[in-house]
Amino acid sequence: MPCDSAAVCVYRGENIFSCKQCGDCCKGYGGTYVSRAEIESIATYIGMDPERFEKKYCTMSGGRMVLSQQESGFCVFWCDRMCDIHPVKPRMCREWPFIRSLLVDPDNWQKMASMCPGIRKEVPAEVVQECVKSMLERKA
Repeated sequence: MPCDSAAVCVYRGENIFSCKQCGDCCKGYGGTYVSRAEIESIATYIGMDPERFEKKYCTMSGGRMVLSQQESGFCVFWCDRMCDIHPVKPRMCREWPFIRSLLVDPDNWQKMASMCPGIRKEVPAEVVQECVKSMLERKA
């Protein structure tokens, strides 16, 4: 299953997130930041030199490297409703939708829910924050 974080946090008897494998999280919204270690990991996974990988699959955004996007707006590695680099996908992708920034601004959950059909909208901010904390601790 492409979503590592699916079916983990529950509110009122139902998961607060259930991946629909629609790819909406792989499209637009500022790009997917990648660290040097992630670049090296992905490059190795696809059998490419990291410097060549950067030139072919990355662009700069806000002084940081991000994965390039297709003309459709989807990540360059999104193909046929699947992530071609799923086993080595970047941290941002692995954590979705339980991202660290929700600890600072849990109201972003509602914005994310408006773009992701797998996110439940009626979940209170404190539940979202507890789930994010739990997910981050579990992955640490």
